[in-house]
Amino acid sequence: MSYDLLVFAPEKAPDTREEFLSWWEETSEWSEDHSYDDPKVSAPKLQAWFLEMIKTYPAMNGPFSSEEFPEDDSTVTDSSVGKDAIYAAFAWSKAEAAYEHVFSLTAKHQLGFFDASSETAAVWLPDGKGGLMISHQGEPSDTDDSDA
Repeated sequence: MSYDLLVFAPEKAPDTREEFLSWWEETSEWSEDHSYDDPKVSAPKLQAWFLEMIKTYPAMNGPFSSEEFPEDDSTVTDSSVGKDAIYAAFAWSKAEAAYEHVFSLTAKHQLGFFDASSETAAVWLPDGKGGLMISHQGEPSDTDDSDA
């Protein structure tokens, strides 16, 4: 299992929670007619985000992968690159640092951010001021399994 984050073109994703989750479910079928390891298919802002991201978290596959970083290196990241979204899977040991780095670059490039691995699966959108704001999120699940 991996720690998963999604960066997306905010103008391409629905605004409401229910519609967003449906859009994400459809997007994650990865049925676009191209390879999913090359950012050349993505919107310009997503391409710029990807190229900056791989400086810290190298690509596992595709034209930007490098032999300098062995596949078992915990910074190597497996990404699925679509036209309107990039899904990045990180090692759990890098979860906190990856979150901070992805979030920062997402704000810089004014993209949307979906914390797919969090309990609330929060969706963030550009705030118009160079940052991000929560658009919507789910309720934390009840993790108490006791009958008390």
